[in-house]
Amino acid sequence: MMMPRLGWRVARTLPLLAVMTGIFLLSHQTGDDLQLPLLPGLDKLGHAFIYALLAVVALFAIAPYQARPATRAAAAVLLFCLFYGLSDEYHQSFISGRSASGWDLVADGVGAAAVVFLWLRRALPGWLAALLGR
Repeated sequence: MMMPRLGWRVARTLPLLAVMTGIFLLSHQTGDDLQLPLLPGLDKLGHAFIYALLAVVALFAIAPYQARPATRAAAAVLLFCLFYGLSDEYHQSFISGRSASGWDLVADGVGAAAVVFLWLRRALPGWLAALLGR
C-alpha cells in the first residue's frame, strides 16, 4: 500500500484532534456551568453520540494505514476511544462540581463499539463507508 503524503496524513488527523478538543472542553466545565438534561440518564446518550463520533474520526484518521485483518484496526480504535474516555473521566475528577463516572465510561464504550461494529459488518451508509475506507 502506498503511503499518503505528509500533508494528507496530517489533514486526516485534524477532525480527530477537533473532536478530542471538544470532549476536553466539555469535560472542563465546572458543575455550576454544566446544564444537564432534565431527563435522568439522557446525558449517557450524549456520551454515546460523542464517542461514536470519536470512533468515526479515528477510523478516518487511520484509513490509509489499515492493516488486514480489519479487526486489528477495529480493536485499536475501540481501545483508543476507551482510553480517551477513561482519561476524560479522570480529568473530570479534578473539576469543581464534577466527578468521574463508570456509567459515563460505559456509555462512551457503547457509542464507540456501535460504530466499530457497523464498520466491521460493512453496515455503514455508503458515503461514510467510502470515507472510512470500507
